[in-house]
Amino acid sequence: MSLRTVYRDIETLKAQGAPIDGEAGLGYVLRPGFMLPPLMFSEEEIEALVLGSRWVSERADGLLGMAARNVLAKIGAVLPKDLKASIEASGLLIGPGEPIQAGHGELAEIRQAIRSERKLQIAYADENGVPTERIVWPIALAFYDRVRVLVAWCELRADYRHFRIDRFASFECKAERYPRRRSRLLKEWHEVQGVPEQ
Repeated sequence: MSLRTVYRDIETLKAQGAPIDGEAGLGYVLRPGFMLPPLMFSEEEIEALVLGSRWVSERADGLLGMAARNVLAKIGAVLPKDLKASIEASGLLIGPGEPIQAGHGELAEIRQAIRSERKLQIAYADENGVPTERIVWPIALAFYDRVRVLVAWCELRADYRHFRIDRFASFECKAERYPRRRSRLLKEWHEVQGVPEQ
């Protein structure tokens, strides 16, 4: 690419409204505030982001909730003023809910085990209160209104199982990684359960 091509492209961008200062031979600066089209959102998309972020900040563990608030703040920081006002004035609210019995630290540790594809050793009580110990391969964490459910491959049953986090007596993240990729296990779980992939 020649310098002439670069200069011509910069002039084209300026003609399209890009706030570029400078001149050929000295250099150019793109002033703050210029938004590239892929970063723009419709009002419905902003409402979806606001609602989703508010739900996560209220219903997930503390670290994930803080991350949701940070994402929304970062998006708001780069939006034009009229769209940023849509975030701040959104009429979409998350109603109060009962506290979730799983602790914030537990959920964060389980999410880390899922990301790092590490085995979990769990002491668990089934729906009848019968205790059991399992080694599981955690592949997903489902957030329902009142419970959190771990989706995992259970070594004891050699099959996929679902474990309510509030029924964990204890758990330990093992150093050992499970032998198959989580993405493949999750795809297989979707197929076996007949649950559409999101």
